[in-house]
Amino acid sequence: MVTGETNSKRKINEECIINRLPGDVIERIFLSLPVSTLLRCVGVCKHWHDFIRDPQFVASHLRNAHRYALLFFPQGLVSGEPYPSEGILIDEAWSPSIYTVPVIGPDDFVFGSCNGLLGLYTKTSTIKIANLATGECLHIQKPAKNVRGHHFSFYNFGFHPVTKEYKITHFLGDTECRHRCKDNFSFIQVYTLGDEKWKDIPTPQALSLNCVRNSGVVNLDGIVYWLTEDKMASWQHAVMSFDLREESFAMIQLPAAREDHDYFGPRNFWIRDIDGKLCVVTAQTGRYDSRILHGELQIWTLDNLAEQRWSQKYNIKNPPNYIPGPHFGHRGRILTQSSISVSSYELINENIEISLSKMEELFDLSPRRPYNMQSYICVKSLVCLDVYKKAGIVRRPKQQVGWQLKKWEAWENELREVEKMRSNIHKLEHKIFGVIDKMVKMHQLLVDNSHAISERVRTELNQVLQHKPENPYQTRFLRRLNWVEQKRDKEELMLRSSKMKGIIQAISQAQDNIYSITRSHMLDQGISLPDISSTDDKKNEEENIPC
Repeated sequence: MVTGETNSKRKINEECIINRLPGDVIERIFLSLPVSTLLRCVGVCKHWHDFIRDPQFVASHLRNAHRYALLFFPQGLVSGEPYPSEGILIDEAWSPSIYTVPVIGPDDFVFGSCNGLLGLYTKTSTIKIANLATGECLHIQKPAKNVRGHHFSFYNFGFHPVTKEYKITHFLGDTECRHRCKDNFSFIQVYTLGDEKWKDIPTPQALSLNCVRNSGVVNLDGIVYWLTEDKMASWQHAVMSFDLREESFAMIQLPAAREDHDYFGPRNFWIRDIDGKLCVVTAQTGRYDSRILHGELQIWTLDNLAEQRWSQKYNIKNPPNYIPGPHFGHRGRILTQSSISVSSYELINENIEISLSKMEELFDLSPRRPYNMQSYICVKSLVCLDVYKKAGIVRRPKQQVGWQLKKWEAWENELREVEKMRSNIHKLEHKIFGVIDKMVKMHQLLVDNSHAISERVRTELNQVLQHKPENPYQTRFLRRLNWVEQKRDKEELMLRSSKMKGIIQAISQAQDNIYSITRSHMLDQGISLPDISSTDDKKNEEENIPC
């Protein structure tokens, strides 16, 4: 027997105009919507749920997704006090977000971005794969401990477009070796999402872990790339690759020769992704300070993997000192970090001289530590992690994570105090607006009844209007600002609250003056006074102003 509720749902489905459209039209409509809207649409009806959750639609929406730059700053110390890890999203208009990325905890380190999923780890807990848009997380048991410590370049996260598999790789430092090869690794540990355990895959030869740490790792089209030392080559480096599908290694030679020579000092090399292309970035550094770059910053692009053919893409004069990665460029610009700010520079042509005119400052760096920013390209997607959660290697975090950790309680308390202060100021400012509106009405009554008295009141009212708050704070959802924006927000609230007492005192005095001027006259005329707050009420408000 069909229930009334089932009939009602069926009727809603039948009456839905969108469901009457052809399937390809519905798909185009849904493809144009952001993930946040689609997540709300999932609950409208079963038809929409099945359509939006269909793997083919998820893949199509992913191909059309907007690309963001994610700038990650690992946790550290400022004046002896800990500050949390945070990520800042840069949108297509190069506007930085002021809110935290919710899936990044205060102790998290980012090691990869792929199809809207972030790869993260902490030093004491599990590896975490998190969907940037939906907040869904998958916690995975770590592989064998790396005796060389933790570093974001030792982990990598990628997707193979043919097998449709997501894989995490980990460079495992050699546990038994002589002193001269203490920074080598002979195994790559690989985990495929959904499998029951990690696999150890031996490298063809001992490779430099220190080179990985200094030069970085890139994952493109299901292949992991990094630099290794090769004393026989002209650059004394070569590119190693690891195919996630075949789980096999290959070596790629760098260009035979460079046009310049190492006049100024030793040379640094970085492997980077610029707009989906594998690039090697190189520059000479100071003999006594490797952070100072000399000469020109050359960017070489791998044009043909099979033929190992490279071309020099850019030659940048007066380059920045810090080369973030693994994604160095975004939408025709390169991202840089100085000791005071994060900026971007436009890549106009092959030979570029960086100058202030081509620089666009994104945001002030202070008080974050300089020269530790990582940059990733990410999207917001509907990729679901449920299918991988039944694997035996999936774990709950070993301990409390994120903002639940005791050492971050002060941050939580400060957030609550700031929001309480914002709420109090919001209420007081709107009370002030109400008092001023009533006083304006009183003035209008005086204009209608006595021009002489109204002119005296106008003088007092002008004093009040000078103190009328501008752009009063509006209530908003309790959403965490990134920690620097939270600090600035609190300072602004403190400044605003300190001015509030003076404003209320000025308004109270003016209100009393107006009352004394008008009371006897209006009572004689038999005109009732508007009901406005008394002096005692304003004293109570004054005492409740947050400090």
